[in-house]
Amino acid sequence: MRLIETIKNIWKIEDLRKRLTITFLFILIYRFGCHVVLPGINPADLDALRRFTDSGLMQLLDMFSGGAFSQASIFALGIMPYITASIVIQLLGMILPQFQKMQREGESGRMKLNQYTRYLTVLILLVQAPAYLVNLRYQVAAAGGATSFGVWNMFFLTVVLTAGAMFIMWLGEKMTDKGIGNGISIIIMVGIMARLPGALMQEFTSRLSTAQGGLVMFLIEIILLFAVTAGAVLLVQGTRKVPVQYAKRIVGNKQYGGARQYIPLKVNAANVMPIIFAQALMFIPITLAGFRASQDGFVGTMARTFSDMNGFWYNAVYFLLILAFTYFYTAITVRPNDMAEQMKKNSGFIPGIKPGKKTAEYLDSIMSRITLPGSIFLGIVAILPAFARYFGVNQNFAQFFGGTSLLIIVGVVLDTLQQIEAKLMEHHYDSLMKGGKVKGRNF
Repeated sequence: MRLIETIKNIWKIEDLRKRLTITFLFILIYRFGCHVVLPGINPADLDALRRFTDSGLMQLLDMFSGGAFSQASIFALGIMPYITASIVIQLLGMILPQFQKMQREGESGRMKLNQYTRYLTVLILLVQAPAYLVNLRYQVAAAGGATSFGVWNMFFLTVVLTAGAMFIMWLGEKMTDKGIGNGISIIIMVGIMARLPGALMQEFTSRLSTAQGGLVMFLIEIILLFAVTAGAVLLVQGTRKVPVQYAKRIVGNKQYGGARQYIPLKVNAANVMPIIFAQALMFIPITLAGFRASQDGFVGTMARTFSDMNGFWYNAVYFLLILAFTYFYTAITVRPNDMAEQMKKNSGFIPGIKPGKKTAEYLDSIMSRITLPGSIFLGIVAILPAFARYFGVNQNFAQFFGGTSLLIIVGVVLDTLQQIEAKLMEHHYDSLMKGGKVKGRNF
């Protein structure tokens, strides 16, 4: 009943209703574009490309693109080039003083960084699009089809793929401005969720074909999926609150400060970035082996070892890399020195800790302690799909038992719900201010 009442309250608010409608329409446009095949490509000749994206890194790219990668769609490159460019710009902001200055310039600096991100996205697309077309020609030929990728066709299709990816980026930005939630994150989540119904149906069908206990096993899998999702929610929301006392300041006739506040330090400040970095690094031996005629030697052995995503060594190294990248990414995104300096400027201090260097050391020690359990939990969540596949879960369905897909879905859903709740609270307070009568007090 409470859920139904909440939905009714959402629908009553005109602004929120309009934003949700716009978000839904933008999602429909995105999903429609994912099924528009590139000009000159016969959809019947894409069987080899679909097999090519059944596992490994290509499956991850296909998942982020909502299946557009394996369908040779105009949206085949998806939103990943923009995400890559955003990560590069973010890392440059940690290293180059020019980018650090733009980060401190407020809205104008953010607009400049966004513009640089768009330029870098175009450069990445101009490299990725021809590479995708070359692979597409090879996959179509392997399926017995034929493509005429001349110079002008390659140029034309490169423009189409680049324009498609930039349109997705524009769609995400407009969804953020006019809709509800983070548009880019919602597009990624929708692409991942689009695979869930098919994967769920495949798993259900395969379990029903089992001689005994198939339906019971399917129900157990669903219960375990809910349990893992609940654990992911705790990982995303987990924080350690650090008390900060602000000293009283009197400016003119007004008094500022004097209240105690809390700094919420996230247990998983790196979010899903360690998993993405670790997955990219794990595919280096396989990529190097692809350029060798002989599969013997050290590189060939490494490629065979790390090509088995269900093997012990693959998951053990994968787990350790996630731990290392969690500490690395947390160190470059969470800056105790800046936090301590900001508190000092605002006449704030942690009770029992001297302002300045001691405060920075204290915050750094807390982050180090809470990052360890967070990184271990993140590593466990990342390798859970391997355990699911080991116990006979369908490979496509097993992806939802952990890893990047589950964390992205949980994070985006929680963020969107928080924004909806904030809109409801804002409307509630507006109603009180308009409908209530506030009486002054005479002295």
